[in-house]
Amino acid sequence: MPTFSPTSNDIQRAWHVVDAEGLVLGRLATEVARVLRGKHKPIYAPHMDTGDHVVVINADKVVLTADKASKKLAYRHSGYPGGLRSTVYTDLMANKPEEVVRRAVRGMLPKNRLGRSMFHKLKVYAGPNHPHAAQGPVPLDLPSARRAEG
Repeated sequence: MPTFSPTSNDIQRAWHVVDAEGLVLGRLATEVARVLRGKHKPIYAPHMDTGDHVVVINADKVVLTADKASKKLAYRHSGYPGGLRSTVYTDLMANKPEEVVRRAVRGMLPKNRLGRSMFHKLKVYAGPNHPHAAQGPVPLDLPSARRAEG
């Protein structure tokens, strides 16, 4: 029996919505990256983008454990010599909470054009509202993304 290799006709993309309120950032990011890659589907192939679209809401209520919010730094570079800038995650959460979730998920996707195409299917919003209701997103159950205690 030959090995099954999916074609573009075999891929059915669904829309999922994830409420990030109270979820630990890293555990949320691993589950979202798994769905974006398509590893939850039986037709998964590592060389193809078989994943679904994911909408993350309430990104401003995501939790970082073990005092990482005040110790962890987010880096960016302007492209010029000496252009490295760093920001503490506490400030990043206050100013751009969507960027915190995007950075975490992007780090768990492949670092090539396939990963970039997967990343474009991620939509992150700080509040509970999103403009993707017409796509009919289904709530996504994240069994291993635990809620923060306390």
